Amino acid sequence: MKFKAFLTDNGINLLEKRILPALDKMGKICHLYFTRDHAFFLHNLLNADGVQSVAQFKQQSLFHDYRISSQNDDKIAFCIDLSLLHRALRSILAIYVESRDFNSSGLQIKLVKKLPPHSTQPMPFLTFEAKGHKSAVVQDVPISKPLSRADVQELQLALESAQEMPATLVRAPELNSLQNFVDRMKHVGDVMGVSISKCGDLHLQISTTLITLGAEFRKLMVLGERADGVVGMRV
Repeated sequence: MKFKAFLTDNGINLLEKRILPALDKMGKICHLYFTRDHAFFLHNLLNADGVQSVAQFKQQSLFHDYRISSQNDDKIAFCIDLSLLHRALRSILAIYVESRDFNSSGLQIKLVKKLPPHSTQPMPFLTFEAKGHKSAVVQDVPISKPLSRADVQELQLALESAQEMPATLVRAPELNSLQNFVDRMKHVGDVMGVSISKCGDLHLQISTTLITLGAEFRKLMVLGERADGVVGMRV
C-alpha cells in the first residue's frame, strides 16, 4: 500500500484556507479516502451519528505527480483528525515559505509507517515533507490503521448511496428564519422530522410525549420532480 503526491499551489491554498477550516466545523474526525482519480473527505458515512458530509475533489485540483497503489483496486482510506491535519499543514507552510533553502518541487504528502517515541510498534502517519538543498522539514499526522478491503468496500457503497440525489428537492427558505426556528426547538427535543412535498412545501416537526410543534415553509422553488401545475419559482 503506497500513496504519495505533491500539493499544487492551488491545493495548498484550498486546503489551508477553505477546505480544512470548513470541514473541521462538520466534525473533528473524518475518513480521508483516496482513489486513482479522487480524494474524498467523508463525515459519518459509516454511522448515523451527526450530519453526513461528502467533499469530493479531482486529484488534479489538489495534487501533481499523484501516485497510489494498493491491493484494493488502488483505494486507500483511513480516519484522521482534521484539526491535527490543518495544524501540521500550517506549521510546515510557515517554515517552507520563509526559507530560501527549499526547492520549487513543492510540498510532498505521503503515507508512512514510523516508530513513535516510547513504542515498540510502528504506527501509520500521513506526512508532509519539504526538501531543501541542505535540509528537510517533516510534519507527521497520526492516522488510524488503513481500512481493510471489506471496510473500504462498505465505505464505497455508503459513498455511492450518499451521492444519490433525491427525485425532488426544494430550495431552502431564508436561513435566518429557519435557524431561529431550529434554535428555539433545541429546548423541546433532540430529534426533528423533516419532509418536503412536490408542491414546494418544507415541513419541520418535533414531538415529545407532552407536545408536538412544527413549522411549514410553503411554495419554495422545486428542483427535480414536481406536482402538476407547480412552477419552479417562489410565488
